[in-house]
Amino acid sequence: MNDFGVPDGIDVLRVFCGPDGRHGNPLGVVRDGRRYPGNESRQALARRLGFSETVFVDDPERGTVDIRTPGLRLPFAGHPLVGAAWLLDLEVLELPVGDVFARQDGEFTWITARPEWAPPRTLERYASAAEVEALTEPPPGEGWLYVWAWEDEAAGRVRARAFPRRGDDVDEDEATGAAAMLLSAELGRALNIRQGRGSQILTAPAPDGTVEIGGRVLLAAGGAGH
Repeated sequence: MNDFGVPDGIDVLRVFCGPDGRHGNPLGVVRDGRRYPGNESRQALARRLGFSETVFVDDPERGTVDIRTPGLRLPFAGHPLVGAAWLLDLEVLELPVGDVFARQDGEFTWITARPEWAPPRTLERYASAAEVEALTEPPPGEGWLYVWAWEDEAAGRVRARAFPRRGDDVDEDEATGAAAMLLSAELGRALNIRQGRGSQILTAPAPDGTVEIGGRVLLAAGGAGH
């Protein structure tokens, strides 16, 4: 076990950190997925770690990864892919839905993906950022909810929070790349999103229907990082 309380051989990252390097969404990365060969062992580890997502690297050369929440496998998710691309210094990540392209740009790591790859989410606009801030618990209802409001519409600045509402131990997701991608595609413009306690997600839609998602990644615990 390391200082973060996770087994050896697992890196813990913080993805979509704020400008001050704080916050970000914790992510577990199992560099050698062969250590957890079956579905049951992977789900058990994901539950044990308790992060919103854990990534198992099945082929570090080709970028083949497997993404798990504490309760299920995901075909696509934003913050795990941004984190894995940064940690493994990859330009392509192979997923069942298709190839995700990645690039490094100074302090930001970017991935390019298609909005239709993301699991469904309800995007609910609030009247003000203060209303988003004031939430003390997930709004009632079922299904994945992303609440947002403009902080500065002209500048594309958004305040957002995310509530999975899927019955596991993750009441609120600190930073959600897939939801940010869906919002950027729906609005048809680049966004600078402040989510959760102070995480930052940047987006940029492209004419071909893809959306780039970018953010800062820092190593919280584990092996040698960047």
